[in-house]
Amino acid sequence: MFLDCLFSFIFIIISIFMLENQKILADLQVTKEFFIGIDSDGCVFDTMEIKQKECFCPNFIKYFNLQALSKAARETWEFVNLYSQSRGCNRFLAVAKALDLLKNRKETALRNAQIPDFSSLLDWLKIETKLGNPSLEKYLESQEDKFMAQLFSWSKKVNEDISSMVFGMPPFPYVRESLEKMLPKADMIVVSQTPYEALHREWDENNMMKYIRLIAGQELGTKTEHLQLAAKGKYEPHKILMIGDAPGDLKAANDNNALFFPINPGFEDESWNELLNNGLNRFFSLEYFGEYQNNLIQKFMEYLPEKPHWH
Repeated sequence: MFLDCLFSFIFIIISIFMLENQKILADLQVTKEFFIGIDSDGCVFDTMEIKQKECFCPNFIKYFNLQALSKAARETWEFVNLYSQSRGCNRFLAVAKALDLLKNRKETALRNAQIPDFSSLLDWLKIETKLGNPSLEKYLESQEDKFMAQLFSWSKKVNEDISSMVFGMPPFPYVRESLEKMLPKADMIVVSQTPYEALHREWDENNMMKYIRLIAGQELGTKTEHLQLAAKGKYEPHKILMIGDAPGDLKAANDNNALFFPINPGFEDESWNELLNNGLNRFFSLEYFGEYQNNLIQKFMEYLPEKPHWH
């Protein structure tokens, strides 16, 4: 009972704090006929591989003491974050998914390896929707929790490594041309689960801030919330488009009755070329919904399996 009350109190405090930050989305004014939300990592910039393989995964093994399972841990982390339907999910959800898969792998049993108890993370995920370092830090201010403190240290180190390693990354081919084509007709925002600092740095160093109205990172809630607050009810549904490279982007679009254009993992250049030369023309002429969109989504989902091959 005490823990339930404590979680409820923490949830209320964090919700009040995040609602103030989300006001920037709700206050976004309509200036164009159309609205386009654009994911960033792996969609606009080819940063997914380097971030996940060089920053997230090594620290995942280090901070959660998975050295005895390093090969299986790396394979599991990359499946969750790059090569499955959970691609592009929030980092804290990814930790929970990866640890859950890892505890059931045969390598774990054969090596008598220990997977940390992450039940407190699962409890936190049930009550928190603004999954970022600020909300995790607030949580830790109210109580001691060894695993969650470890999680916070891991997340901060990941940010440090990304800041020092991931720079000079240009957008995929045809991205700039697509943004130029969108600009006269659409209000555009970045819709992402990456921290704001990294998003701003990447868009700014490529001189691309001029195309977008604002950046919505993980601090402002889920992608569904980003679209709901910034666009739903302000633009007609068939004039709202989400561009992304992960099923979470498709879900955000579906949750808001919006349209979706997929950037296919491994075929990003071809996807942006299709958007530039065909997709945007259909979107702006109101001929996007239906067979064209359905074919794109069907092909997109074929790239991302639901279950890992070791199952």
